[in-house]
Amino acid sequence: MSTPLTADFIVDPYSVPLDSIDVSDSRMFLHHTAWKAYFERLRNEDPIHFQKESDFGPFWSITRFEDIQFVDKHHELFSSEPAVVIGDMTEELPLEMFIAMDNPRHDEQRVAAQPVVAPKNLAEMESLIKERVDIILDSLPIGETFDWVDKVSIELTGQMLATLFDFPQEDRRKLTYWSDLALDLPEVTGGDGTHEVRNAGLQECFQRFNELWEERTKLSDAERADKFDLISLLQNSEKTKDMVDRPMEFLGNIMLLIVGGNDTTRNSLTGGILAINKYPDEFEKIKKNPGLIPNMVPEIIRWQTPLSHMRRIATQDVELGGKTIKKGDKVVMWYASGNRDERVIDNPDAFIVDRPKARHHLSFGFGIHRCMGNRLAEMQIRITWEEILKRFEKIEVMKEPSYVKSNFVKGYTELLVKLTAK
Repeated sequence: MSTPLTADFIVDPYSVPLDSIDVSDSRMFLHHTAWKAYFERLRNEDPIHFQKESDFGPFWSITRFEDIQFVDKHHELFSSEPAVVIGDMTEELPLEMFIAMDNPRHDEQRVAAQPVVAPKNLAEMESLIKERVDIILDSLPIGETFDWVDKVSIELTGQMLATLFDFPQEDRRKLTYWSDLALDLPEVTGGDGTHEVRNAGLQECFQRFNELWEERTKLSDAERADKFDLISLLQNSEKTKDMVDRPMEFLGNIMLLIVGGNDTTRNSLTGGILAINKYPDEFEKIKKNPGLIPNMVPEIIRWQTPLSHMRRIATQDVELGGKTIKKGDKVVMWYASGNRDERVIDNPDAFIVDRPKARHHLSFGFGIHRCMGNRLAEMQIRITWEEILKRFEKIEVMKEPSYVKSNFVKGYTELLVKLTAK
């Protein structure tokens, strides 16, 4: 990065040359307001911004809502291969996953996993989610400070991930651990992870899921046909039944499904708590009218934007916003910026539980790569808030949260809170 992130730079991004602003610097996301000011300047002055130099090579930043939609919907112009994060995946573990594939391979593999979140399965999961949320919330201490990330967000999403994979519940924290390792490298997302720790963790993950795959193969055809966990669904599809024989593709898709089933829900569950503390009048609104919760859920997901970007590669020269993006150029859609675009969203920095058209946001993407598990994520968040309102009069954030150091996962490592019972 050509300009260091000094305190002055964080406070006033307008004080430096436009071409010095590098929004791929993960340190920017460690500050609650810094990233918003950076993107605001790009949206206003250079919405299709070419970054000549960065730790991730040259790339285009797409920062306005409608331009991001255009890139996301035109998969024939912008390829998802070989990765959807701003950095390139490592050669030592070159993971392949369907979100980073173009058609026809993308659709063949996605369609194999999609039944796990079919409407019928979601309806059957609702009572299970409520049961788990009840147990988690009833176990929380009243009047004592504790970490919401650990006790609620990670706990609920870990339990649901274990269910989706039919993975042993007693080992569910392994899923969260592997999810955190997957992209935590300096050259991939600007994280602080090391290759040694990441490789050891992912090898352990592969071994465990290879064992699960082998266990499922020992079931009869009738037994396997009745199972709807993600491993069984991959085995039951003609296009993916031999995926285990392609280790990097198998591990890549397992990691995709773990991260996808974890990060959106986990960080939105935390982000919603932070939002109602920064906008307490909005908490009063839902306390008076719990019927607003279904509208509040997509507003939480927009306000939080759990994944800050997705990357593409131009398949041909493309004119966009008066700029020429050349074939082979790296293009980064900054969802975190588009979700704060005042041209499309009124008062976008505010959290408004009864916002009109709350579903009109970018967090789940558009087109063929739109998030497969969006309805499951929304269901978990909705049920959690329905149960919160039954129990707690107040959820007080005791200090500013600690954030994930990443330019991809926009999330939290800690949020200390104190509860007041109703």
